[in-house]
Amino acid sequence: MATYNTSDFRKGLKVQIDGDPYLMIDMQFVKPGKGNAFYKCRMRNLVRGTVLERTYKGGDSLESADVETVDVQFLYRQGEDYVFMDNSTFEQYEASSDIAGDIWKYLKDGMVCTMTLYNGNAIVVEPPNHVELEVIECVPGAKGDTATNVTKPAKCETGAEFTVPGFIKEGNVIKIDTRSGEYVERVSN
Repeated sequence: MATYNTSDFRKGLKVQIDGDPYLMIDMQFVKPGKGNAFYKCRMRNLVRGTVLERTYKGGDSLESADVETVDVQFLYRQGEDYVFMDNSTFEQYEASSDIAGDIWKYLKDGMVCTMTLYNGNAIVVEPPNHVELEVIECVPGAKGDTATNVTKPAKCETGAEFTVPGFIKEGNVIKIDTRSGEYVERVSN
């Protein structure tokens, strides 16, 4: 297995510590006035989501994590699990609701998502940054609300509710940013 020296440390690096995969979310090189330089690292456990802070001296090394990122297509939901398929190998992966998190708000049949695998098991599933969803239920806007910043809840085809501007009505297709869960724009009427 490959190893990374401290000179290779950078944000986004996937390493293995005590048998668990970690993502380096922050790294600072510190050169004090006296003594040796060191590296302050913040890492997120890719399985549990916990954050770990460690300090390494120059010359230390870490093992690379055996993680793989693949594009997968959402097939269907089976109880509390979501089933995805790798389009290149046709291998299917199941992700529990604990792993998938709030992805249900954005999932449509056939949607391509990014999945991170550790030892062949799904540990992270991410939808595309933006999705287009049809509004199936919302209260009509009052006359004059189009000129102000009035917002209202709108239920989309996935069953999730998002806060949208007052001019949105049933049947509109809207674009949602999946990273923040916020309305971006109206795509069509």
